[in-house]
Amino acid sequence: MIYLDNSATTKPCQEAVAAMNEALTTGWANPSALYGFGIDAAKMLRAARGQVASALGAEPDRVFFTSGGTEADNWAIMGAANRFGKKNKHIVSTAIEHHAVLNTLKALEAQGYEVTYLQPDTQGQITLDALRSALRKDTFLVSIMMVNNEVGSVMPITQMAKLTHKMCPDAIFHTDAVQGFLKVPFLAKTLGADLISVSSHKVHGPKGAGALYISPRLKSFPPLLLGGGQESGMRSGTEATPAIFGFAAACEAVSKTFAQDIKTEKELLDNLIDKLSALDEVKINGSHAAPHILSLSIPGVPTQNTINLLQDAGICVSAGSACAKGHRSHTLTAMGLSPEIMDGAFRISLSRETTQEDIDSLLAAIRQVLAWKNR
Repeated sequence: MIYLDNSATTKPCQEAVAAMNEALTTGWANPSALYGFGIDAAKMLRAARGQVASALGAEPDRVFFTSGGTEADNWAIMGAANRFGKKNKHIVSTAIEHHAVLNTLKALEAQGYEVTYLQPDTQGQITLDALRSALRKDTFLVSIMMVNNEVGSVMPITQMAKLTHKMCPDAIFHTDAVQGFLKVPFLAKTLGADLISVSSHKVHGPKGAGALYISPRLKSFPPLLLGGGQESGMRSGTEATPAIFGFAAACEAVSKTFAQDIKTEKELLDNLIDKLSALDEVKINGSHAAPHILSLSIPGVPTQNTINLLQDAGICVSAGSACAKGHRSHTLTAMGLSPEIMDGAFRISLSRETTQEDIDSLLAAIRQVLAWKNR
């Protein structure tokens, strides 16, 4: 099997599997327990927080574990709304966010909040000018993804956060960095975002873990869950240590090879694009600025047909976002692409395990799809 759907999930690395196995077999105590076994688990939890914080470029005490990116996004947005109460009611986001953001914003709109959705250009980019025009005196939250999960466009988050804080000093800036974490370089301490969402299973860790970074700039932020006071009182409930320890081990392992990994992925992606450009019937969608995501279309061949044909060749790709099955892509729609392009779109996403042989096999399989189309 050739796996090219890494934006949906990644294969857990050996380090993550080993850390989870240890947590399940020898280090399974409750970190809140006050005897030696529990104290050892608490030490392991502190170490794990440090590993994730190091990969993020963050202070360990500003990293709070969640069940994944969706929970982190929900907490960031709902927490910001609760923090401001009824003081301000305006939010700025984009039309191409992940549904973890979009559906949370819809819930707030139903409560009377107003959301301005910035529209992308034809490459899937959001401009600083668009953000500048949308900011208002009553804007209390800006939520803009770092890397689009369908077309790989990379947003200028540092400049956007700086602009937001200049024009709206009290506003909170959140970025969904699920597709950016350990894929594009950034440090939480210098990025400028107040809230950053990340996920374990996108970086070769297990499913069921993620984190929300909360900047020291936010001296107070509403907790997500109330209870026994875990996660410094911010997210109560016994910590899911096997998933967290696997997440931390993956962060440490991937961080060690990060620079070379993204260099290799970008070279593979550029090589693929060069060769696809010679195929007139294959269309490239969006900016593909991130090193690991590429959206393609074969007009006239429905997406599911392409996925089935590639699967027959032993290759796994995606229709787009794995979290929005059965619907035409909201990202490609916002970019203004034609129905024919959208209905033939599919996504390729690489990882540190992708090889040139994988890319060559994909190219051969795409040529077979074109032959099937023109048979």
